[in-house]
Amino acid sequence: MRLLIISNRLPVTVEVKKDHINLKESVGGLATGISSYLASLKGSTNTRGYKWIGWPGIHISDKIKSGLELKCRELNIHPVHLDEKMMDDFYNGFCNKTLWPLFHYFPSYTHYEAEQWQQYKNVNKIFSEETLKISKENDHIWIHDYHLMLLPALLRKRLPKLKIGFFLHIPFPSYELFRLLPKEWRKEIVEGLLGADLIGFHTFDYARDFLHSVMHLTGFDHDSGLVYLPDRTVKVDSFPMGIEYEKFYKAVDSEEAINEKNEIQKTLENTKLLLSIDRLDYSKGIINRLKGYENFLTRYPEWLEKITMLLVVVPSRIGVEQYTEMKREIDEFVGYLNGKYGTLGWMPIIYQYRLIPLNALAGIYNVSDIALITPLRDGMNLIAKEYITCRKNKKGVLILSEMAGAARELGEAIIVNPNDSNEIGDAINYALNMKEGEQVMRNTIMQIRLKRYNVKKWAGDFLHTLDDIKKIQSKREFQYLDGNIIREMLKDYKSAGQRIIFLDYDGTLVDFSHHPQLAFPKEDLLKLLTDLSKLKNTDIVLISGRDRTTLSNWFKNVPFKIVAEHGLWWRNEKGHWEKIRKPDNRWKKNILTIISKYTDLLPGSFIEDKENSIAWHYRNSDPEQSRFRAQEVYDNLLMLTQKKKVELLKGNKVLEIKSSLVSKGNMALKFLNDFKYDFILALGDDETDEEMFKSLPESAYTIKVGLSFSFAKYNLIDINEVINLLKRITYE
Repeated sequence: MRLLIISNRLPVTVEVKKDHINLKESVGGLATGISSYLASLKGSTNTRGYKWIGWPGIHISDKIKSGLELKCRELNIHPVHLDEKMMDDFYNGFCNKTLWPLFHYFPSYTHYEAEQWQQYKNVNKIFSEETLKISKENDHIWIHDYHLMLLPALLRKRLPKLKIGFFLHIPFPSYELFRLLPKEWRKEIVEGLLGADLIGFHTFDYARDFLHSVMHLTGFDHDSGLVYLPDRTVKVDSFPMGIEYEKFYKAVDSEEAINEKNEIQKTLENTKLLLSIDRLDYSKGIINRLKGYENFLTRYPEWLEKITMLLVVVPSRIGVEQYTEMKREIDEFVGYLNGKYGTLGWMPIIYQYRLIPLNALAGIYNVSDIALITPLRDGMNLIAKEYITCRKNKKGVLILSEMAGAARELGEAIIVNPNDSNEIGDAINYALNMKEGEQVMRNTIMQIRLKRYNVKKWAGDFLHTLDDIKKIQSKREFQYLDGNIIREMLKDYKSAGQRIIFLDYDGTLVDFSHHPQLAFPKEDLLKLLTDLSKLKNTDIVLISGRDRTTLSNWFKNVPFKIVAEHGLWWRNEKGHWEKIRKPDNRWKKNILTIISKYTDLLPGSFIEDKENSIAWHYRNSDPEQSRFRAQEVYDNLLMLTQKKKVELLKGNKVLEIKSSLVSKGNMALKFLNDFKYDFILALGDDETDEEMFKSLPESAYTIKVGLSFSFAKYNLIDINEVINLLKRITYE
């Protein structure tokens, strides 16, 4: 069993000098984290092969491509080659000018360029083709981050049985923000992600926001993080990413860390050190942090010349307008604060614009009395976890933004709103005055948690959950009506003396519409049903929950039997209607009163009042609101109808209430009792059809439309496959 890891970038940095290729290990959190997980499996019973697929970081000429791929094979990595224009539109364009700002709640920075969206689709397709070159049915696929959100569905389409996991390392926005994307884009992104079996996020909040978008854009419902698709169950869950705890903990004792620590202590003797370190990005809230520090210096002047902020800004993406402007603003604000508060012997801020190696960084973490980590929005923020890990004496205080994903795990930190400079100022003062015993208590709890749930545990949990969801899916496996079974069915049909075919209507012969009256049969369907009805020794029964007036109007010229309102009425081939029974409908008045109330409360819902039943439709309503309203209606009506001979049926965006004395199952049995048939075929798509499937003999061919659990023997995917089957019966 092999693991294919797919990310935008490979875990190595490729350098080419005079056609000589050099590969260096990347220092990013994802690359180092997963690499450590893979290393931890060596020699264990869980050893699995792996391959890492990604872009090498630069454009590789054809001349040296073969040399790079040879080196990559030695490292179990597979490069995906992209030309410079494509990569620019994809990465610098759609990924970082559309997805990054929008997902981090900066809609004013978001660009909407159709050409960049097209390149995003193209790159995802190229990643799909490269993956398919080396993937096998039993591989585990683990796709990472916002660059490749279309990839799961692309792979699923080609290899349906693949185990596919996807993890998003940035926030997923609320639906109100996500819907700012053009309709086509946002729908394709959600459908792309739903190609995975397991979709992981850092926090419950992000998972919840994704599920909201799924409901709004696809209509698929969910329960406890399980999304029920026609062909699969998809699990959506949170997995807070950890760090390499032991690596950082041991790094504190390295020579580089000790030298860095000694140098800082020598420079800042008798001064408290406040650390702020982040990548240059508008989502990190660096200016807000500086304003909070200014607030502290203004309101707590007793700390002047007794505290210094070490402001480390790590260089980030080049050529992004907002980043250039932000760098200028930071430079100016640092100069302003140092000019306003600085003295000949003390500057309130030491400002460094550089990348710091891990061991030296561990020394800085270890010597800093306070870490001020206040992003405006952050998927996780591993810096906060690294700081706590490096506090070997368990002293020191973490001030953390409530907008960082890490805040859900590090609740013992001082949690602040990054937009409130007063709160940040007060937090710094509180941290400086916190007793050592309280510091030790808080940090001990957080260290235990971080040590237990490290990056290896994070990766292991995700992959184990991926295995678990495949087991859940296997319990919902269906018997697809494939070509071999269809050939056997047609053979049985042709050899039979008398045949009967039961056909549901909505969801079986036609798609659902916004209003029931819009789902009328088109000419091609009417012709097919007419021809089907003319087959010798074959009875066709349209068995529907619709009212008889509508069915009479739609099929007045089609010579087949019709059952209306689940079996209350039936029409013979000559058009004569007969009422099967006269049920007691005194229950309808109270039910209508209750449903009318909820119809007023749920915009877009409406009532279809039939002779023997009431259908409450909410297909046109807000998906999230209707989900809760429908359950509320169901619960209320269940209590009201418990002692009455009334059934509640949950359909596709409809709740139907009908007499339990009338059912498709009873009606199907009536036809079978009246005449002996050698061949029986029944097709339907919802709960009312299950009654029919259960009532038919074992020899019957029963088919559920849609890939979900059913008492039917077989499944077809959709209406198109139903029509194709009926054409084969009619014309072959």
